[in-house]
Amino acid sequence: MYQPPDPAPFNETVWEIVRQIPEGIVSTYGQIASMIPAPLGVPPDQYERLRARWVGNAMRQVPAGSDVPWHRVINSQGTISIPRGSASADVQRARLEMEGVEFDDAGRVDFDRFGWDGPSADWLAAHGLLPPRSLKSRPPHDDATQLNLF
Repeated sequence: MYQPPDPAPFNETVWEIVRQIPEGIVSTYGQIASMIPAPLGVPPDQYERLRARWVGNAMRQVPAGSDVPWHRVINSQGTISIPRGSASADVQRARLEMEGVEFDDAGRVDFDRFGWDGPSADWLAAHGLLPPRSLKSRPPHDDATQLNLF
């Protein structure tokens, strides 16, 4: 099952989530997938295995000229999934760099610096979506509860 039972609404949900990613920030296929509940009739364990691939399929189907910032979605290793050296990969990297996203020598993006924390809880609730999994190796801190030692 390489696509959801009804791909059109799933794709629209993916694209609406991607539209929320701010300039200069990246998300991953898996993070986006983590916000979307399993479609009816799809067992949760099967959805868990397939959901990032379904998001990838949705991203490949972004209509030309769309307002979906497709270039802000990369893979879980922090790299561009399109084959390196291809025209599309060069366009994606150039767009990200124009927005201030930096790549290391291995072509990876640092999720701690450029990873998305996801839409607001209110936006997620209004769209029937789940909180995203974090891309960051250290959880964001709440300054109001941060203990000041000085």
